[in-house]
Formats: sequence, structure tokens, C-alpha cells
Amino acid sequence: MKFTKMQGAGNDYVYINLFETEIPDPVTLAQKISHRRYGVGSDGLILIAPSQIADVQMIMYNYDGSQSEMCGNGIRCVGKYVWDHQLVDKKTLTVETGAGVLSLDLITNSNNKVESVRVSMGIPELKGLNIPSTIDQDSVINYQFDFADFKLKGTLVSMGNPHFVTYVDDVKNTPVESWGPIIENSDFFPNRVNIEFVQVVSKKEVIQRTWERGAGETWACGTGASAVCVAGVLNQKNKASVLIHLTGGDLNLNWDGPGTSVIKEGPAVEVYTGYWEL
Repeated sequence: MKFTKMQGAGNDYVYINLFETEIPDPVTLAQKISHRRYGVGSDGLILIAPSQIADVQMIMYNYDGSQSEMCGNGIRCVGKYVWDHQLVDKKTLTVETGAGVLSLDLITNSNNKVESVRVSMGIPELKGLNIPSTIDQDSVINYQFDFADFKLKGTLVSMGNPHFVTYVDDVKNTPVESWGPIIENSDFFPNRVNIEFVQVVSKKEVIQRTWERGAGETWACGTGASAVCVAGVLNQKNKASVLIHLTGGDLNLNWDGPGTSVIKEGPAVEVYTGYWEL
């Protein structure tokens, strides 16, 4: 089976083209191929498939085999893959995801290869029960959550998948690996949750670390960066346009307020192509 490893801001996935390959058991494959010692090594598996409602479909599995609605860094790499591998012949395209159909604008270099992608990430959901969470409020902004061993104020945003955004003074020394799984699996979140720990540099610049459900700490999270942009506007921490520094690279985000789509732009890189024995 042919696969391609790709990364966006260090958020790396294994990509398989279902236009030419069949995968009988994607859950087991995701667990095996994602393993960083016994497999290719990645944050998960993304399948690129035909769609009846968009140009292509993106099906995503986390490192642990659980299925996820969407990945903001992963979808940029989908855009690069389908253009560079000639599955599409247009630079504005649509991708069917578990979070709905999203629109991509492909930005190419002098060799006509995609180097970055601008994604319309959709209108964020702010209603507490729709995140989903157990908090029955129209919006959950700077709300104090009492966890088992600590308390944190958080803002909830769904970008088609659930996010908990919290602000810290020193993100580098924040205990992400101990706090992350506790928040992820808290009873507040029936479908678990992704967590973004954010340090504000200025109104135009923040630093983000991410704990992703089913994957642990990752070098980047595109839907998480989108949630951070939204939470920053709601909490008056950042302006509509913000530069977000992640462990694996930088992303540019913009959100003009309720009822508008989040726009995200960042890199997409093909690392290598190989073969995996099924």
C-alpha cells in the first residue's frame, strides 16, 4: 500500500489515496502506522476519498484509532496532496469533512507546487451544550472549571470539534502532560475535548501549546489555533487578526466576530512517500 507522510506546522499525518487504494480496517491501520517506534510515526491517519458533495473527502483517525471530525493542519495537506498529485485542477476547492464542507485556496510556488493553503474554517459554535459540554449557557467564556486536582478558567469553542482554551502566564512551563489528559477526559465533556494553553505576547501575537484528544501533545493544531483566535477576540486578548506561534511553526488567523467564518493560512509540506505492507 502506497502512503505519503505530510506535515503542517509540525502536525504530521500519514495520507492514503482512496482513489487508488482500499483500506479494510482503518482503525487498526491508524494505530499501527502512527506508532513512532514500530510504524511510520505520526499524529494519525488521513484518508483522501471521493465525495458526492465536494471535490474530495477527508477521513481522519487519531493516533489511538479514534475518529475525529477534522484537522485544520491536516486539511491544508489534503489540499496540497490533491493538487500536487493531480486529483484536482483548480486552486479553489471544497473538502468534505466530519465538520462539514470547507473551502480551500491553494497558494503555489514557482514550480506550481502548493506551499501554503488558506482555509475557511467555518463559523465557530459557542453554545455550551453544542460544544458539546455539560455547561448550559449561550457561550462559555472565561468560565471557572473545577477539575480533580486543580481549577482553570476556560473558554469553549467548537470548530466542528470541541476545544477548551485557557490562558497561562508561562506556556513553556505549564504542566500540559499532566493537566491535558485530566481536562480531555473530564465529565464536563461527553465527547472528550482538545485543550489549548495560550500565552499572550501582544494583541497581535500569542503562543499556543495543544493537547489533542486521542493524540496527546502535538506540535500544532489548526482547529485549535482557530479556537484560540476566537477565544482571544471573545476575551479581548487579541485582535481579529493574530499570529499564533505553535511548537511546529506559525499560523495566521482571522475572525471578525460572531456569525463569521474563521480564516486560517499556513504551510503544507510533503515529507516523503513510501509503501506499507497490509
